[in-house]
Amino acid sequence: MNRHLGSVSLLVALGFGVTAGIVRRFDVAVVSGEVGGVPATSLLAQALLIAAVGFAAFGGYALVARVLLTRTADKRRRHDLKNVVRLTFIVLGTVGVLSVLTRQYVGVLFSLGIVGFAVTFALQQPLFSLIGWLYIMIKRPYGVGDRVAIEGSKGDVVEVDFLVTTLWEINGELVSSNQPSGRVITLPNSVVLSSHVYNYSYRSFPHVWNELSIQVAYETDLEFARALMIEEATDYLGEDMQRAVELYRKRLAKTPVELEVRDGPSVNVVQEESWVDLRLRYLVHPRTSQRVRNDLYERILERMNDNPDRVGFPVSRNR
Repeated sequence: MNRHLGSVSLLVALGFGVTAGIVRRFDVAVVSGEVGGVPATSLLAQALLIAAVGFAAFGGYALVARVLLTRTADKRRRHDLKNVVRLTFIVLGTVGVLSVLTRQYVGVLFSLGIVGFAVTFALQQPLFSLIGWLYIMIKRPYGVGDRVAIEGSKGDVVEVDFLVTTLWEINGELVSSNQPSGRVITLPNSVVLSSHVYNYSYRSFPHVWNELSIQVAYETDLEFARALMIEEATDYLGEDMQRAVELYRKRLAKTPVELEVRDGPSVNVVQEESWVDLRLRYLVHPRTSQRVRNDLYERILERMNDNPDRVGFPVSRNR
């Protein structure tokens, strides 16, 4: 936000306020006549005050947002702070405008109660979305930069506004294998109040468990094949997975859940009708999952092809 724009807005607000005070204090006859039984000069003063409140709210938002954003390095926190500051100054500006109006029209308070009820009834969904935004800010089910799945939509969160959340779509109808489709998904924030939210890159543990499946023949030396897969995965993932496992264990230790967590990659054996399925299990960051899967598959397949006497592949067409 431009600091000079904020300063200019505050100066303009000051000018409007001073002008309104002069018009009201000295009853300057800039315009004559009445509007609805109210002197036109009084209405002019109110209009000037409303303009002053509007410019003051915008200028204050511009300056405060700039100060807070420049002192916050995390882009997720900057995004959230910007929305909170904007909402705060919108509320302050609205209260200021209503304060100006109620000085002249006492009945506006009663009218606001009736209008407020009607607006609340007519705008239920936007209000639910605003409540959903407050829930997202407080409970933090996801934030900007997270990869999530909500109501059948999956993508990376690029913006969380007062009413909607914007995602860059992953998978969808156009592509697969956790690849971006190029489409943008807009979801009302109210969905977090009634739907499951899957966060693949939660801030306290930005990793997911992945599986790579290799189908081999029954004649395969399973012990050799399993050791080969674990060796290649351990060599490729290295210390990154070890650090992720330690973080995973610390997170589990804070809960009553007890799970067996191995130090490195593991292989599960699943017997199928015409082959044996070897499923390599490992921890990976969700945004690199497809690249890691591809690299591991190539490395493992190359090693297996180098040992045809110990690893066989199914030849049935029923695969």
